[in-house]
Amino acid sequence: MAASIKFYANNVTNTGSDSHTIEINHGAGSGLGFYGAGYGISVPLNDYQTTTFTTNANGTASDFTQLHNTKALEPTAGATPTSGIDSNGNAGLFLANLPNYLAPLKISFTNDAAVKVQNCKMKIFDRNDITKPAKGVYTYVYEVRHPATLQSVANLDHKQVAADTWKEYAPSGIISTAAELDFTSGPGVSGMNTNTNDPDPLVDSTLGHSSRDGAAHQSLRHDWYCAISASPDSVGSKTDYGLYFTLEYL
Repeated sequence: MAASIKFYANNVTNTGSDSHTIEINHGAGSGLGFYGAGYGISVPLNDYQTTTFTTNANGTASDFTQLHNTKALEPTAGATPTSGIDSNGNAGLFLANLPNYLAPLKISFTNDAAVKVQNCKMKIFDRNDITKPAKGVYTYVYEVRHPATLQSVANLDHKQVAADTWKEYAPSGIISTAAELDFTSGPGVSGMNTNTNDPDPLVDSTLGHSSRDGAAHQSLRHDWYCAISASPDSVGSKTDYGLYFTLEYL
């Protein structure tokens, strides 16, 4: 099995830490679609999506699956969202309390030999040129590092971006070059690798981790979980819009 990156969507309701099972066939033009109160309903201008579905490249597929939805919340009207999230109608949830299994998107890297991964980065781009930002839509991304199923349990310490805030990807016209977000090196299977700042899992398993190797962790598979939210800055469907993920392995 050659090295590969695959994307999975989540619609299950159980609390398994590796419950994302719907493969997104991006090679065939499928992906995530963001909507208002239901499939095909537009997101109001300068608001955030209320529902998330799998769909085709243009957001018009009749065969779709509704996924867990993570909607950015503004601390005050018109402000950039910080730590607030509305997860499946659970308004007021902090990003730091969001478990992996509620994230709508999982990114998986697999290889036929155990390897380390580093320089892991995500871009939101115009689906044509990875250096160019998406058109007509703001996107907000947060890397979830929370394999524990209880919202009351803390995130893992091994986390590339320590702040529990959304990363904003602005559209073209606001920025000219696609922004990128660093993701955690060496997350391991189901994102269950952390570092020695977290307790020994044999003594305290509350965080849901299984190893403490940090960025040096080697595995046949590494998984990242993403909360993602979108807000249009103009009317109309947004199809010049894609997600790109890259990494180094050794």
